[in-house]
Amino acid sequence: MNTRIGMVAGEPSGDLLAGRIIDGLRQRQSSVICEGIGGPQMQARGFDSWHPMHALTVFGYVDALKRIPGLLAIYRDVKQRMLARPPSVFVGIDAPDFNLKLELQLRQAGIPTVHFVGPSIWAWRYDRIHRIRQAVSHMLVLFPFEVDIYRKEGIPVTYVGHPLAGAIPMEPDRAAARARLGIDPGARVLAMLPGSRSSEIRILAPRFLQAVQRIQARDRGVLCVVPMVNATRRAEFESFLRQYPVDNLRVVTAADVIHDGAPSGTPVAWSVMEAADAVLVASGTATLEAALYKRPMVISYVLSPWMRRIMAWKSGQERPYLPWVGLPNVLLRDFAVPELLQDDATPEKLAEATWQALTDAAHAARVRERFTALHADLLRDTPALAAQVISEVGRGSS
Repeated sequence: MNTRIGMVAGEPSGDLLAGRIIDGLRQRQSSVICEGIGGPQMQARGFDSWHPMHALTVFGYVDALKRIPGLLAIYRDVKQRMLARPPSVFVGIDAPDFNLKLELQLRQAGIPTVHFVGPSIWAWRYDRIHRIRQAVSHMLVLFPFEVDIYRKEGIPVTYVGHPLAGAIPMEPDRAAARARLGIDPGARVLAMLPGSRSSEIRILAPRFLQAVQRIQARDRGVLCVVPMVNATRRAEFESFLRQYPVDNLRVVTAADVIHDGAPSGTPVAWSVMEAADAVLVASGTATLEAALYKRPMVISYVLSPWMRRIMAWKSGQERPYLPWVGLPNVLLRDFAVPELLQDDATPEKLAEATWQALTDAAHAARVRERFTALHADLLRDTPALAAQVISEVGRGSS
């Protein structure tokens, strides 16, 4: 009888992580069946996705409120399917608002649960630890400092490293990436990543484009390359590009496969970051990816006033616990790269910081050295370690 494992991933970053976990599970048992909600990386590995992953991709509380009816319908359907045919173990990949609620219901019904990617309780809403304790049989965490947090709270936890550290080469090949993308080997290249969510593009793209306009006023030869996760996001971004035109700019999606000869399944954003001299990026997983490619970067993020009020109300905090927001800085416990957030995220300040990232060779060398050490710290056989824990937790229920 084949082992069945339930999984839910809610965003492209979670899909990428889960795809590699499925690889690890299949190495242990080739016939394992994985089902639930997942994206293209998971489906490429034979995952049975009951609903499109993008249906769960919401930007915080405001978007969630707008989409409550649809989200509740998906939640009820997934819960009913899992309870009707219980998997040996359920694995929630990130998406804590959806997954922790589901995990609590499943665990109470006797289904063991593993949560992969700990919520950022070290930055916001530490009180969620109590909900995690009730809902999760075992936590899989990406960063070594998280282990002490969960152990102190009596929650079984395993540090599995970050799978991106094994997927991204320790020594990036800028020349090869430029060849794949058809970029002049001698060009000065800026990668712009204004986010994968519609709300992020709406808020950040105008600021980023105006910053690039100022950069190109200094050097018209700077090529700006913008990877987009799909055609919908590309159309949204290009609507802002028409308002804030940038001459020397290319938008690239996975559909533009002719421009990206990287191994199958490689996100186009990775080739763009590998090809770049510097990266202007929205805070999120992409900042860690840029760090693993050893690129100097400028991290930015802007929440609407309404969103800030809701987050402060929900978390009881006006600011994060930590002074850093970007993952590379959080992990290094230092402002290794600049963060321009909220009112500081002006086109002028973004342009100045990004120009330094593009042109300051000494800064780039320091960043490369620190990010290389960080890469080594995060490098573990994540698929194998995660698969081992998931299998052991599942066997414990039988």
